[in-house]
Amino acid sequence: MPFHLRYAALSLLAVSCASAPAAAQTTPTLKAPDGFRVTEFADGFKQPRFMTVASNGDVLLSDMGAGSVYVLTDANRDGKAEGKQVYATGLSQPHGLAIHGGYLYVAETDKVVRFAYKPGDAKASGQPQTLLTLPSGGGHSTRTVAFGPDGKMYVAAGSSCNVCEESDAKRAAIWVYDADGKNGKAYATGLRNSVGMEWVGDTLYATNNGRDQLGDDIPPEGFYKVKAGGFYGWPYCYTTKAGQAQVWDKDFGKKTAATCGNATPAFALTTAHSAPLGMAAYSGSSFPASFKGQLFIALHGSWNRSDKSGYKVVTVDPASGRVSDFLTGFLQGQKTVGRPVDLTVMPDGALLLTDDGAGKVWRIQYSGS
Repeated sequence: MPFHLRYAALSLLAVSCASAPAAAQTTPTLKAPDGFRVTEFADGFKQPRFMTVASNGDVLLSDMGAGSVYVLTDANRDGKAEGKQVYATGLSQPHGLAIHGGYLYVAETDKVVRFAYKPGDAKASGQPQTLLTLPSGGGHSTRTVAFGPDGKMYVAAGSSCNVCEESDAKRAAIWVYDADGKNGKAYATGLRNSVGMEWVGDTLYATNNGRDQLGDDIPPEGFYKVKAGGFYGWPYCYTTKAGQAQVWDKDFGKKTAATCGNATPAFALTTAHSAPLGMAAYSGSSFPASFKGQLFIALHGSWNRSDKSGYKVVTVDPASGRVSDFLTGFLQGQKTVGRPVDLTVMPDGALLLTDDGAGKVWRIQYSGS
């Protein structure tokens, strides 16, 4: 869906972001579709990453740089957090968060833990319970946790390398467990670094970061509809045309092109190296009806491309696979002033967006034309 875009001027204080990679210490001027307003919800974080929203509207946020999980409250519902409370700290690169069955689940780089939790809790009341250990070290360090409609826990861990055959089956894969971390088994494989996961009904959507060192444009980044037992190509294949058969990675050269016949392709693609991370399926009612059910996805941005790619939020239509720019301005020329990470839908229909380049959380709301 084409958008006529305009600039939303933001006069906000710059925040130091020493713990966030490759970002300048200035505030972006964000460009959003007509009728949308972008404001600062919270700031002062080292490396804000993923969020989850409690039933009372409290936002829990992981900060990898601080090793902490924060609770953000907006009691007067003015669209700006009154402050941030440390819920738990001393964690090892906390990333994915989920609330399920009276617990807050936290995916650290080497394990998944859970805290007894009820909405309104501002601080953990005790030590976390370790549910399972995860491979750490090597390449990708983030871990993501989500719960499906079956009540099972889904955990994603990225690869240890750019392109290789992994020795640990938990890497470059999504595993499924009981809610207590038991009875784990592989759910989907061949996903080099699936950072974002979102259940919509009975469908699991996932982002994926493709391999490097094949030039500026190969392979494009992919978005996947993930099914039990599915194989999604890496390290042997990659998608070059959405929905079409995957291409054999002859540079890696392992196995044969026939392997790619069993690899499920991405249903949508975007520019190579743009690093899609978190996503949210829009379920609110305050945006125009055309956004209902659209996937909002944060592109964190490239680190090794001649002309930088990503550094924006896009929408992906689950039905057609069409990808459209939604929020830009984090990249000004070739200067980076922010890095989008994760999105979540608030009870009032607004979207929150973490930005680990500026150490902020942005609020995106529709106010009419």
